[in-house]
Amino acid sequence: MDMTYKAWLKYVMQAKLTLRMEESVIRKAKRMARQKRSSVSRMVAQFIIAESEDAGSELKYPPITSSMIGILKDAPVKDEEVDLIEDYKQHLQEKHS
Repeated sequence: MDMTYKAWLKYVMQAKLTLRMEESVIRKAKRMARQKRSSVSRMVAQFIIAESEDAGSELKYPPITSSMIGILKDAPVKDEEVDLIEDYKQHLQEKHS
């Protein structure tokens, strides 16, 4: 069943949580959330899910992201794109060797 993150949230019990942290950290979190078009709450929730020991049994990605995984797996690739990818791989190997 495919659904958006907002639709998925309707099915999840939610409770309020208050966190205390430095003002500078709060400003950075809000800035990051704006840049990612997300919310601080959603970012914290995703972090906790990703870091939890039993993350395998939890939702690793929001449903919309999960639905897009592998979508380009069988997409045709042009020869020049393959060359660019290989050049970039070579660049990274040289850079990090």
